[in-house]
Amino acid sequence: MSLPEIVTRADWRAAREALLAKEKAATRARDALNAERRGLPMVEVDKEYVFEGGDGKATLLDLFEGREQLVVYHFMFAPEWDAGCRSCSAFLDQIAHLAHLRARGTSFAAVSRAPYPRILPFKARMGWTLPWYSSYVSDFNTDFEATLEHEGELVERPGLSCFLRDRERVFHTYSTYERGLDGLGSTTSLLDLTALGRREPWEKPEGRASALGAPAGSRGVRYHDEYED
Repeated sequence: MSLPEIVTRADWRAAREALLAKEKAATRARDALNAERRGLPMVEVDKEYVFEGGDGKATLLDLFEGREQLVVYHFMFAPEWDAGCRSCSAFLDQIAHLAHLRARGTSFAAVSRAPYPRILPFKARMGWTLPWYSSYVSDFNTDFEATLEHEGELVERPGLSCFLRDRERVFHTYSTYERGLDGLGSTTSLLDLTALGRREPWEKPEGRASALGAPAGSRGVRYHDEYED
């Protein structure tokens, strides 16, 4: 196994400071990219999709649970599979509590093409409590390119899509797939993909900050069991 070079503390400090300058530049570049993403236009979703979850049939609007934004994780689970994708399962394992997202007006749900009776026992096996819906009877997966046709067969791929709600109207704002999921899982990383972002005053474009925004270390960040919702 190849290991890092052994140096003195002074040499390590010099190398670390040189790297830190690049890391700060990458952070500023990421902030600019997030602002550009929030500046993307959106598309109204006027097609009716039917899902099945723990409470029975649901619409895309239902998945918002009354909040302004929705993040959907396209979990790879084909109708004929007995269990979900291992990599997708590892991704969901990172998302322990949704309270921090929900406190910022954003709901999260997993969606798979497998029928709900197949999803339910696997969800119980994994010990997850987050919302998970079946899109088996709708075109949701194919319309949002989480299921593709390849050589006459349907192929699943992992992805994430963001939606915004304006009363009864739903809009698609962003999607990313496969390597685009690298580095995601934390509350802020998911919010950074949404149209409203973290809703903090420093974010661009202006006019989207609100009391829901809670910078790290502020009183707005609570223990997950202290949020009212």
